[in-house]
Amino acid sequence: MTAATRVDPDARIARWLDTDLDEWTRIVVRRHFAPVSGSPYWLGQAPRLDFDPRDITRYDQLGAFGLFPLDQLRHEDPADLVPLSVPRPLAGRVWDSGGTTGTPCRAFYTPDMLLHRAIWRRWSFVREGFAPGRTWLQATPTGPHLIGNGVREVSELHAGQVYAVDMDPRWVKRLIRAGRLAEVDDYTTHLLEQITDVLVQGRVHYLNTTPALLQALCRHRPELVAALDGVRLSGTQISADMYRTFTTALRGGICGLTYGNTFGNAACLDIEQDGELISYVPNYPQVTMAVVDRNDLSTPVAPGTVGRVRLTVLHEDLFLPNILERDQALRHPTDHWPTDGVANVRPLQITDSSPEGLY
Repeated sequence: MTAATRVDPDARIARWLDTDLDEWTRIVVRRHFAPVSGSPYWLGQAPRLDFDPRDITRYDQLGAFGLFPLDQLRHEDPADLVPLSVPRPLAGRVWDSGGTTGTPCRAFYTPDMLLHRAIWRRWSFVREGFAPGRTWLQATPTGPHLIGNGVREVSELHAGQVYAVDMDPRWVKRLIRAGRLAEVDDYTTHLLEQITDVLVQGRVHYLNTTPALLQALCRHRPELVAALDGVRLSGTQISADMYRTFTTALRGGICGLTYGNTFGNAACLDIEQDGELISYVPNYPQVTMAVVDRNDLSTPVAPGTVGRVRLTVLHEDLFLPNILERDQALRHPTDHWPTDGVANVRPLQITDSSPEGLY
């Protein structure tokens, strides 16, 4: 029996949602800045700060850290972000970001962090109507990419059987940047052939993939999409038109959505107005999101207003305050969640040097 199967997911969710964010902030910050047992990275940063981090008492004071320099994660030893109170040597996985440009960012996930993500993912499955004990096909990036851990999340916490198709998002983005679009088409066809090989057997109930790949599959083999009981989509690009296309193609099947990346995820809360408003809430309290003014990155925009997404990671084993994302969204407060959510997420800017590709 694994650690995942021994927990009570619903009890964990209830406890997390009942967490006081100010108290949680104090716990996390003091853990990372503890003189003997804190994280080497943050202990090294402490002398450069013009305040004592251990004096932080409220979540809204995290702005004092400024924006976290994400480029640090391209060359910093991921172990140095983990408190020394976590026994050494560290045993576990280092995960990569998508690597849109240059060297990817990297983060070490402790077992508690992976379990947190898995439990929130299961919460989404249950809320969206994905039944346990079904068969899935996961056609997403795997290898160094955290989304690939979904294979274990489904099998261990949702009693699923999982087929998998690999995908290398960096290769696709490299081809796009080089203008080698015919090769992009060839690679997409290669992925679709592998997906089709699994789906034609008729054993798969649910498909986990990206909006771009599902679009291609709808064009390539619409009858295979129609035969599914549901799909779950990960990525930042899904418009109202895409959502309506997918729900029509599924012929009554579930279309579940998630938004996030290597550092933090958000679950779909509501889909309103036939897809015109798609909102997400972060995996509280370890992940929070703000929508800030593009010209003043320290200031949240008004509710219902578009701004740039800013992410804060408050894991006991990983502290990343104020990460500026490459996405824009509506600020979406809700009575159903302890913190703000986001809605209608879009890439902030798509360029030849920073393409979205198939993910």
